[in-house]
Amino acid sequence: MSQHPNGIPAHGGHLINRIATPAERQEFMEKAESLPKIQLDKRALSDLVMIAIGGFSPLNGFMEAADYETVVTDMRLQNGLPWSIPVTLSVSEEVADSIKEGSWVRLDSPDGEFVGVLELTQKFRYNKAHEAINVYRTDEIKHPGVKVLYDSGPINLAGPVWLLERHPHPLFPKYQIDPAASRKLFLERGWKTVVGFQTRNPIHRAHEYIQKCALEVVDGLFLHPLVGATKSDDIPADVRMRCYEIMFEKYFPQNRVIMAINPSAMRYAGPREAIFHALVRKNYGCTHFIVGRDHAGVGDYYGTYDAQHIFDEFEPGELDIVPMKFEHAFYCTRTKGMATSKTSPSLPEERIHLSGTKVREMLRRGELPPPEFSRPEVAEELAKAMKASS
Repeated sequence: MSQHPNGIPAHGGHLINRIATPAERQEFMEKAESLPKIQLDKRALSDLVMIAIGGFSPLNGFMEAADYETVVTDMRLQNGLPWSIPVTLSVSEEVADSIKEGSWVRLDSPDGEFVGVLELTQKFRYNKAHEAINVYRTDEIKHPGVKVLYDSGPINLAGPVWLLERHPHPLFPKYQIDPAASRKLFLERGWKTVVGFQTRNPIHRAHEYIQKCALEVVDGLFLHPLVGATKSDDIPADVRMRCYEIMFEKYFPQNRVIMAINPSAMRYAGPREAIFHALVRKNYGCTHFIVGRDHAGVGDYYGTYDAQHIFDEFEPGELDIVPMKFEHAFYCTRTKGMATSKTSPSLPEERIHLSGTKVREMLRRGELPPPEFSRPEVAEELAKAMKASS
């Protein structure tokens, strides 16, 4: 992929904006009481926001049946453009029966606030088992993504959406940098190549190592932690963000890193979600994307590097974002530094591997993760948060 002096095009060529203008908002507010109403859950609200700000370009609404089917089956929209995760709004039969195709639908937040509008172009029934097996590679209900799918209504509502207003994030307003703004920032800094980093976990030394390896070959790092809905046992977003702030202030070159929040919800779809995460970062203006071990995985549903192999299923240039594939990093006791099996001469017993799960277990026991795994300031922050929540 060549460097783009004016930033790379959004996926599909055009950055979508579905935030209502003041005049449109006024019109929607006047109709508010007369419109049929649907209450969104956290994930659907995240999806509405991501569509509206262009994070899910080229989508301008919830998917119709034709796009849904080709995405589930072939990882492509009906027009052939790569897209790996269905973005749908599922409701009960009762709700679907009460709304006619061609009508406007009021979308409310989980708290009951009027947040958006759907122009209902289509209602369609879908096959949950088919979606589960194709997207998640399993239909086991204990998979968190499959559980959300199976708990959803049997009818999808489709059509263009409008977000009434883009409110500042209640917890992280200064890190709310939407795609139009991040693209502008990259241009202002003169960054022609930018690598995006996705995470739902607190940052540890292995993350830091691969981010800095990537920074050696691109102009800037877009540190983009996900703050939408995650599993109940994942570390809360506010704790993770404090850890990133510590790292950002103490251990990274400030002029080469931008930190922003990703308002998306996690699907835990492993390989398919790695493609999805890459395309979202392309919409934010990234030219490269880090894919580590078991990206977006959960349990033992996916092979360690399946999320890297899936990029090879697309022709060069189709995704138009370069995956930077990293092996599992560890602390090498022989060389006294972070490494992977590609660079370390060590034997397995000379490698300190710690997972996020092991760290949570250590913290629950009141132990601090060792400095080989976590910077001491980050470990202290995590311990403090764990103590406060217990």
